[in-house]
Amino acid sequence: EKPGVSPKGATPGKARGKPEGRNPGKKGATPGKNGYKGDKRMGSSLVKIDVHLVFHIKTTSPKLQPDDFERIWLYIGGIIRNIGGIVIQIGGVSDHIHILSSLPKNMTIADFVRTIKIESSKWIKTINDKYQSFAWQNGYGAFSVSPSIIPNVMEYIKNQSEHHRVKTFEDEYRAILDAYGIEFDERYVFND
Repeated sequence: EKPGVSPKGATPGKARGKPEGRNPGKKGATPGKNGYKGDKRMGSSLVKIDVHLVFHIKTTSPKLQPDDFERIWLYIGGIIRNIGGIVIQIGGVSDHIHILSSLPKNMTIADFVRTIKIESSKWIKTINDKYQSFAWQNGYGAFSVSPSIIPNVMEYIKNQSEHHRVKTFEDEYRAILDAYGIEFDERYVFND
């Protein structure tokens, strides 16, 4: 019998809650005050949520320079690792960034993105005087990624420079939103 699969002939609803009598999975386990004594079914939290993040610089911000891309992506990767995320791929162009990452198990997407933006903005301003007024826009896109398409998303992020020779950020972002079935209002989605 596979874990999480009801055996044939099981009555729906019977498996919910605490089973009556002995715990069939643990020989000798008996009901106790807080469940079964000796029952260690979920001793830790295991999480694997991969997400594709996209965010843009403010319209008044200086653009990122191609010569600085590599060290900016590496620094952002360090931020992600320091807060418990797993970096899969980072890339972008002068006005926006794509991040493919596994989320930290104890952080919301909003807090994850906020931390990346705050810490990277502070650091980017120290690279060169030209970045003194650098800032990311407030909004972001966060899209779930199935393990089966991670290689495709990685390749997409790696090829941002070539991709944006023929497609604007607005066209790219609309296509992503459409692919995920996300409704949006053009008046607000591209504004600071």
